[in-house]
Amino acid sequence: MFVAFIRDNSSAFPGVDNPESVSALKIWSCSFGSFSFLSSFRNLRELAILAYPDAGFDHLAQCTQLVSLSICHFPNAHDLAPLGRLPNLAALSLATLPSWDSSGKVQTVESLEPLAGIASLQHLELFGVRPRDRSLEPLKSCKNLKSLRCSKYPKRDVARFYAETGCSDAFCPPPTMIR
Repeated sequence: MFVAFIRDNSSAFPGVDNPESVSALKIWSCSFGSFSFLSSFRNLRELAILAYPDAGFDHLAQCTQLVSLSICHFPNAHDLAPLGRLPNLAALSLATLPSWDSSGKVQTVESLEPLAGIASLQHLELFGVRPRDRSLEPLKSCKNLKSLRCSKYPKRDVARFYAETGCSDAFCPPPTMIR
């Protein structure tokens, strides 16, 4: 079942009768103070979020069936380690708001190392999201990675990454259940 919350101004998540029946969820520009409720969506396969308010991704680590995850704008979260505990994740898109891109702002994360540990990861987008060292090096150990699309990294490093890994610069495939 697909469920969407679009521009909901509630400060608390209104709830879903049977969260375990939800396989695809879209939370777009909502005012929920926390996304801790996500841990109850154990059978989610696809999740798309615009404006993630929490300071960490621990709630998402409980969604172990996730295959496709897209998060745009997560200004308070910097540790990607919980995402590394998503064993089925094949497509991951992390991005800043388009207005950040035009102003040159970036979302700094601690490390890309946790993403390298996701054996199922095939497609990755990092738009305006980078570690302090600006290095893609940890992702070279991602054996199944087919595509990486990124911005705000040194161009020569990105070109070297493509040459050494054989990855393309294609976008992540779109989710199949989220509209």
